[in-house]
Amino acid sequence: MNPAAVPVFLYHAVMDDPPDWIAEFTVTPRQFAAHLDAVVDSGRTPVTISALAGHLAGRAPLPPRPVLLTFDDGFADLPGPTADALAARGLPATAYLTTGAVAPGGRSFLPPAPMMTLDRAVRLERSGMEIGSHTVTHAQLDTLTPRRLRAELVDSKAVLEDALGHSVPHLAYPHGYNSPRVRAMAARAGYETATAVRHALSSGRDERYRIARLIVRRGHTVADVEAWLAGDGARIAPYRDGARTLAWRWYRRGLAALSGPRFAG
Repeated sequence: MNPAAVPVFLYHAVMDDPPDWIAEFTVTPRQFAAHLDAVVDSGRTPVTISALAGHLAGRAPLPPRPVLLTFDDGFADLPGPTADALAARGLPATAYLTTGAVAPGGRSFLPPAPMMTLDRAVRLERSGMEIGSHTVTHAQLDTLTPRRLRAELVDSKAVLEDALGHSVPHLAYPHGYNSPRVRAMAARAGYETATAVRHALSSGRDERYRIARLIVRRGHTVADVEAWLAGDGARIAPYRDGARTLAWRWYRRGLAALSGPRFAG
């Protein structure tokens, strides 16, 4: 067990019959309930990204043995059975919404799937869930021009702030894709934190603009969840990007230069 580890779980859809494109990153309601029960039984203290942000900024200490639950995109289950399952156990969470997929008249790169609507974001907050931005279109941010990158970050933030009536200081990079330029732009756009993926455990020393998360796939078991809750089973951030990550970024940039912005997924 590593006491320095901070597990930050990344979920997408929670449903029995997901579209094929998101099935790998979907868990069933039964699996999800078992995961949440493991979180409760772990004795960890559930917090939102705001609590981790306060610690990383030096404003406030984290509670003992924190754990974070996050959700990306804004699938239709989120403001219904998923939020209910969290509330029934008193578990706070953070939801990152792709505004082009949930706002009226919006457009995104996300393939067809049952999505929530923006007007239900207020209900999510009332149920104990914090709201963050997941950009407008779910594009690969590290391949975009500076102008388009800024629009993805600023416009999504503005839409959410207008809907909620308060500041939205947290961002999640679609599919975790980021770079030093993307991280700097996120800070300039007014975000206080940004989460990546990395499939690693976070820590109290993690980087504010690429907080590591553990991406939960349909094949992960309760034993996997329990290992992460114990601080085992994954490396601990912060750490530098490896050669494969850098090479993949340059390859994707080449594709984007030829064909334009692409779906991050």
